[in-house]
Amino acid sequence: MAETTTPSKFPEVQGGGSLIIAWQVKGKKVLVVGGGEVAAGRILHLLNADALVTVVCPTSGLNPEVAHRVAHNQVTHINRTFQPSDLDDTTMVLVAVDDPAVSTLIYNLAHSRRIPANIADVPPECDFYFGSVHRDGPLQIMVSTNGKGPRLASTIRKFIASKLPRDAGKAIENVGALRVKLRQIAPRQEEGPKRMAWMTKVSDAYSWDDMCGLTEEDMGNLLKWYASGKVPSLDVLKSMRGNADVSQLDVFDGSFGFSVGA
Repeated sequence: MAETTTPSKFPEVQGGGSLIIAWQVKGKKVLVVGGGEVAAGRILHLLNADALVTVVCPTSGLNPEVAHRVAHNQVTHINRTFQPSDLDDTTMVLVAVDDPAVSTLIYNLAHSRRIPANIADVPPECDFYFGSVHRDGPLQIMVSTNGKGPRLASTIRKFIASKLPRDAGKAIENVGALRVKLRQIAPRQEEGPKRMAWMTKVSDAYSWDDMCGLTEEDMGNLLKWYASGKVPSLDVLKSMRGNADVSQLDVFDGSFGFSVGA
């Protein structure tokens, strides 16, 4: 008798991927070896993440963008080729030079010190990959092909970005500001589940444009509803401008729009 199988209720494992994470490098030293076009892109990603960037490359090898970063003191520049001591106190190293032997040497040195490394265009010598990134304020969306098709990743990223609501970043900024204010009025750890549930209701109750238009006064008035666990309609919220009494207002419990988790 043939064995019958029951479909699993759990996701199927898809091997061969990479772990996509948001790596926090703010205030940490990151070494970039090289000063060409690829290095320029890496440097911009690092500066956007508030890393402390050191670039090792002869001045003659700097392209205009990297030279601009150096001239405006956005990076620390070492005007020479790589030396092993450059890895001292380094959190990670990115290599973008046209010399396979040097690249492999740096990769091996980094590994001996347990320093994560990325060697441009050499997937086997990468502890992590860079994807194609869309950025709108706090919103970051990365598309990765695990080093197999960077140009295709860029095309997919542009497609996704074209489908996003207008001013999505501004809406997320306001959601973030509201979360900070909520933690100030409900700071206790045991309030966590209630905070998350209420923020979900808020995120579902308003459209992207509604979120973009929230003022400081609106956020303050919205927080007055937290204790009840309810969320007012946008019209009700606007009617509260001027410190209206919450107890005299009706609550709209419908939901629509987008969802941003707490």
